[in-house]
Amino acid sequence: MAAGSAVSRGQGGFSAKGAAPVSDLTPRQLAVRDAAERGAANFDRWRKLNRYFHDEDARYLRFLIPPHLRVLELGCAAGDLLASLAPSVGIGMDFSPAMIALARKRHPGLEFRLGNVEDPVAIAGLGPSAFDIILLSDTIGTLEDIQQSFEQLHSLCGPDTRIVVSFYSQLWEPIVRLAEWANLKMPTPLQNWMSSGDIEAFLDLAGFETIKRAWRQILPKRLFGIGPIVNRCLGSLPLLRRLAVRNYLVLRSRRVPVAAPTSVSVIVPCRNERGNIEAVVRRLPNIAGQQEIVFVEGHSSDGTLEEIHRVKSLFTARDIKILVQDGHGKGDAVRKGFEAANGDILMILDADLTTPPESLPKFFRALATGQCEFVSGTRLVYPLEEQAMRLLNLAANQAFAAIFTFLLDQRTTDTLCGTKALARRHYRRIANGRGYFGDLDPFGDFDLIFGAAKLNLKSAEIPIRYAARRYGETQISRFRHGWLLLRMAILAWWKLKAI
Repeated sequence: MAAGSAVSRGQGGFSAKGAAPVSDLTPRQLAVRDAAERGAANFDRWRKLNRYFHDEDARYLRFLIPPHLRVLELGCAAGDLLASLAPSVGIGMDFSPAMIALARKRHPGLEFRLGNVEDPVAIAGLGPSAFDIILLSDTIGTLEDIQQSFEQLHSLCGPDTRIVVSFYSQLWEPIVRLAEWANLKMPTPLQNWMSSGDIEAFLDLAGFETIKRAWRQILPKRLFGIGPIVNRCLGSLPLLRRLAVRNYLVLRSRRVPVAAPTSVSVIVPCRNERGNIEAVVRRLPNIAGQQEIVFVEGHSSDGTLEEIHRVKSLFTARDIKILVQDGHGKGDAVRKGFEAANGDILMILDADLTTPPESLPKFFRALATGQCEFVSGTRLVYPLEEQAMRLLNLAANQAFAAIFTFLLDQRTTDTLCGTKALARRHYRRIANGRGYFGDLDPFGDFDLIFGAAKLNLKSAEIPIRYAARRYGETQISRFRHGWLLLRMAILAWWKLKAI
């Protein structure tokens, strides 16, 4: 977005040069600003003293925030963190003239504004276009009124805007204060020291929904290489991670309207499913005004491809596409189908019909109303139909669900339910970032699950009544695919946790 220059707006606003009048600041804000003014003169010294901490903090924020986005940092200090994110548009705001002068000198390619981030007029001057990311790094500790400050940010948010908040753990207050007393850290007076739960409660009242919580850096020092090993191998483990010095929240606005999708594409991967093809078309309800069925045939030996053509000629009122996948495996079929699809919403329906097609409108509604941005079915909530899943498969699915709940930091009850849905625009972003995880997913499920987690999409599960297969045989091999699931879990740990 292009943000105009600030002009004088009266009480609480910018002056002609964009400076926040001293009279507009509370005594507490003046103390915080004056500390920043003093710290600016020795900014590089403070950074050098705690280089590992700052480097790790920036590295994790780069994981949360992909490059080339429109980023606003509120409380930007000297702008180093904003610059490290490589934004396509980067705007920083801070009420310290010395820090803003330093930021402009160090990063002339970015825009820095002098102003109070709690001033509604200053915030309004940043709009009306939405940012992709609004970052507050340690700023929440200095805010006079957290709830009111965040309520002002809705006007800068679009449906895909993410608010990223990083702050010191409440548990570390004595240690941080000791470091400041010992002149090992730049002093930051009168901080708000609160738990993640307290902050989430504030932001919930302000109309923001938490998507992700994270805890990083149990040891914020390198310590001859011990720090990185401990932080990456142990720092993400349950319970231990709560001891970390750095806390992160990723949120989205609940008050931004979502444009209603008008079309849907249902992708049906099928291999040796001849006896199910007509039932797929007959049973699939009308979900949206425009609807297409995309069959992706996978080199069947039972005449599935011929059956799809026959069914298409029989149901001429239906918009049916027929593709033949180039490679092998469901993952390849899903990717080919998604690339050819035209709908605003993309869905996967397994051709074995173990997930009832009649359930798909619920997936569409969850996305259309903005309740979530990525939705997956779960087979393990309702009782299973007899013979629907073998006991060993059920036990393995439950075990992997527990593992992935930890890895993804969200409740997960079923990773391999084939029914998933998301907006096409979000899939494009997942596809563009696929190189981060690599092309190792033969199922097509984890490509989407991992991608949604990396993009901080709001995920949800919808329980479905899982039915026994009526035609053909399952194409899941318990032991071969179990090993692949274990590989996916290791990959998720390495790419999402040990970073």
